[in-house]
Amino acid sequence: MQTEQLATEPDLSARVTDVLPTNTGQFWGGRWHTHRNAEHLRSINPSTGQLLGDVQVARLVDIEAAVASARQAFPGWAATPPLERARCLREAATRIRANALELALLDAADCGNPVRAMVMDAEIAATQLEYFAGLVLEIKGETMPTANGSLNYTRREPLGVVARIFPFNHPFMFAAGKIAAPLAAGNTVIIKPPEQAPLSTLRLMELLQDIFPPGVLNCLVGGRDVGAALVKHPEVAAVGLIGSVPAGKAVLHSAADTMKRCLLELGGKNAMVIYPDADIDRAVQGAVRGMNFTWCGQSCGSTSRLFLHESLHDDFVERMLDLLKNRHRPGIATHMATTMGALINRAQYDRSLAYIASARSEGAELATGGAHPGDAHLADGFFIEPTVFTGVTPEMKVAREEVFGPVLSVLRWGREGELYEAVNGTDLGLTASIWTRDLVTAHRAAAQVEAGYVWINDCSTHIVGAPFGGYKQSGMGREESKDELFEFTQVKNINVSMV
Repeated sequence: MQTEQLATEPDLSARVTDVLPTNTGQFWGGRWHTHRNAEHLRSINPSTGQLLGDVQVARLVDIEAAVASARQAFPGWAATPPLERARCLREAATRIRANALELALLDAADCGNPVRAMVMDAEIAATQLEYFAGLVLEIKGETMPTANGSLNYTRREPLGVVARIFPFNHPFMFAAGKIAAPLAAGNTVIIKPPEQAPLSTLRLMELLQDIFPPGVLNCLVGGRDVGAALVKHPEVAAVGLIGSVPAGKAVLHSAADTMKRCLLELGGKNAMVIYPDADIDRAVQGAVRGMNFTWCGQSCGSTSRLFLHESLHDDFVERMLDLLKNRHRPGIATHMATTMGALINRAQYDRSLAYIASARSEGAELATGGAHPGDAHLADGFFIEPTVFTGVTPEMKVAREEVFGPVLSVLRWGREGELYEAVNGTDLGLTASIWTRDLVTAHRAAAQVEAGYVWINDCSTHIVGAPFGGYKQSGMGREESKDELFEFTQVKNINVSMV
């Protein structure tokens, strides 16, 4: 199937079967492994409710074999010249770009995000592979002067077997992008894709299976028990998780027995603050974009709390609702014109509706949305209209907890001191967005907000090389930068007597 041909077709639904992975078992030791009478996961298209296929669940024997294979491959991969490791990562990026639209279509069908938007996920993943390929020569130590005639220096060495576990909202981007740093540093990797949407990760393994030596890159499919087994395994040296706060706490508890390294990127209840002097047209655009309605709000970085100054509140809301109505309507994710897809499954759909009901019961005013769209062709999918509540107060459940759905809460503010008590009044602190034309205000606000990644007059943008991660319970460590590379190394100090 040619990418150029696909790009001209407005509806790619009939093409999904052409891009499904051939292998639906486990990949370790450079080969695919299946079992008779294995337990299966069912992959369901969240836009239509149709079955995409069954995927085998990893057994304990697979987990043990995959870890053993990765452990056996580790010394050879760690000793591989850095530029050779970089060449492998660049080859992986090349193959991803060559198959970008097909991979985007597979993710659109499996996780419900719009196919046109998912093409950018493939580009982001390829860019991350290239970025970390370019950093391989930065995995170096330092020399330190001494006064006793000795030579003292440090080495950065890889950890060993790394498990990377990631969620359903950007399956392919996480699968491909999150192998980059640990592989560049000389570790071997086992990835566990989301049980709700594993197909694109399996297709990734098919594309990359001949690039890396056997055992260097491995994949185990399954639910929480498979992830838990990897976290507990004594020969897994580090775990990188993208997921919810409860999942992160579970990883920390399980990892404590073996004291393994943990890199956690967890949830967010992120604030966007609009000052009276903000460029209103740009800020309105930012409020809609920052909520990530394209992904149905299923993004840890969504700015789901919008703090509007009382002097512009009503006008801002009116403009935002007009823009939202014209920009985002739920649609079948495999249609090229769709700008807002479906939620991943019934559980996430019901969870979002429960938060909507809670907000209404606590007195928030429903400004738009709040229900399944009335279009007949969307009846079998997990769709919810873009939803905006006004009159939200900080103590409401919808303002305190991460919905992970298309629900935006609008809060009114007047005094800056009270504003930041509310902004910082949650246990989460991943991102924040500040809108003002005043330089002093911008820097003061950025200093006050308790979040790890702050935008000024912007939102949602990630810059390669800029460390991404959260404060408080939004995670531990930093990704998308040199910091992520170093997360998968350890420092050894060596002192050599010269006398």
